[in-house]
Amino acid sequence: MPEKKFNIRIYGLFTVDGRILVSDEFRLGIFMTKFPGGALEFGEGTIDCLRREFMEELSSEISGISHFYTTDFYQPTTLLPTDMQLFNVYYRVHIDRPYRFTTTVKKFDIPAVDGAQSFRWLQTDELKEEDFTFPIDRFIVNKIKHELK
Repeated sequence: MPEKKFNIRIYGLFTVDGRILVSDEFRLGIFMTKFPGGALEFGEGTIDCLRREFMEELSSEISGISHFYTTDFYQPTTLLPTDMQLFNVYYRVHIDRPYRFTTTVKKFDIPAVDGAQSFRWLQTDELKEEDFTFPIDRFIVNKIKHELK
């Protein structure tokens, strides 16, 4: 019987002026759009993970954090070679200006090289599920839209 594993992911929802920051990436042989963040490393807490990911990806310190959503249903991985259950934690975050990261307006404004990444803003009131690659992020889009009403 194959070993059952969890894949724990931590993401930040950074909104400002009616926009939300998204990450376009090339990983595992595909282009993907998701929220900034990534994998929890053994020995770190979820907020420490989020702070590390934002420093690594955005060269930015987070100045405010509040919990938004934690996965409460079974979500299997879709791209990894082994079956795992995804466990995702989303936080609303704040970053003080001036921002240390750059953004683009063009989707996938990156080369098809593993690890390539760029950031762009999407209007929160125009978010669509199809803007995102993964089912859990599409689920989050609906939660964000519901919260805005």
